[in-house]
Amino acid sequence: MFRIGHGYDAHRFAPECKLVLGGVEIPHKLGLLGHSDADVLAHALMDALLGALALGDIGQHFPDSDPQYRGANSLQLLTVVGELVHSHGWFLGNADCTILAQSPKLAPYLPTMRARLAEVLAVPVSCVSVKATTEEGMGFTGRGEGISAHAVVLLHETPSA
Repeated sequence: MFRIGHGYDAHRFAPECKLVLGGVEIPHKLGLLGHSDADVLAHALMDALLGALALGDIGQHFPDSDPQYRGANSLQLLTVVGELVHSHGWFLGNADCTILAQSPKLAPYLPTMRARLAEVLAVPVSCVSVKATTEEGMGFTGRGEGISAHAVVLLHETPSA
């Protein structure tokens, strides 16, 4: 038995905020505005995992109306979601993630993002793909107003050998 999940998240740029993607703080003149650390990559991945389990979304599990999640580290929240996956008897086969950002250039940070996400989810780094692309100046990400991310996951019922 397999399950597939898709997740999406987007946050706008804001001054005096940090830019955190996949648990990696990236130097940039603007960061992402959000209730937690606004890590769109981790948020999309959590929503994909929760979607595959048919357990709602991160807003249901970590509501922005709850002050305990103000400024929360999204990798800690991802750890909770990963534990939820295992507690329901599922295992991550692979995750394929795409970040959409006009700037900054993300290529130098992608290997570290992959490693951090894989570590948090307790899977080999070969099970996690993280890519980045621009939108050639189109849409809100192309105009440099923010960053978005998509994630697709495949869960299976037995652990990988």
